[in-house]
Amino acid sequence: MREILENAYGYIFEEELINEILKVSQYKKFKADEYLIEIGDYIKTMPLLIHGAIKILREDENGDEFLLYFLERGDTCAMTLTCCMGQHKSKIRAVAETDGEMLMIPVEKMEEWLTKYKTWRNFVFESYNVRLNEMLEAIDTLAFKNLDERIFKYLSDKVKVLGTTEIANTHQEIASEMHTSRVVVSRLLKGLELQGKIKLHRNKIEVLVF
Repeated sequence: MREILENAYGYIFEEELINEILKVSQYKKFKADEYLIEIGDYIKTMPLLIHGAIKILREDENGDEFLLYFLERGDTCAMTLTCCMGQHKSKIRAVAETDGEMLMIPVEKMEEWLTKYKTWRNFVFESYNVRLNEMLEAIDTLAFKNLDERIFKYLSDKVKVLGTTEIANTHQEIASEMHTSRVVVSRLLKGLELQGKIKLHRNKIEVLVF
């Protein structure tokens, strides 16, 4: 476990902090599509992702979901930080995009380490900054981009997160996360294929440029 943690966070945290993380954290494995955090949950621990990818979603009053951002190895979730430290209910849903592993940090240690370790404080502040920029980008994409551009960005982001140019999502799954219909997604995907940006296969989408 030490080697895995150091590979993911060793360039950020000093040895003493890594030792504390290993001492107090709870190890958790998860499977693709597993619900890790649900809207309305009280969150008592903060995740440090050491392997895999997680998508963070918001839900509107009709129950439709909107993708905010992905978490990758070496990341944590700013929404989780806020809920933990403020003892608020979660306003996001976290769903595993792939199989993975994470370490869960007790909330009391999060607060203690803010004053004890400069590297931890920098990590928390930088995490807030990164997640804020990603949410602003998501808002800009929703407000200013056409739906075909949004779908292509969604596919490009998946390529970066998963490390593969072949995306296994169905047209219906993409439609759900894009707040549109499967028919519209299928039509726009065909248009992207004609532009040479993707290649449609029977059970996958291959991204050719990103």
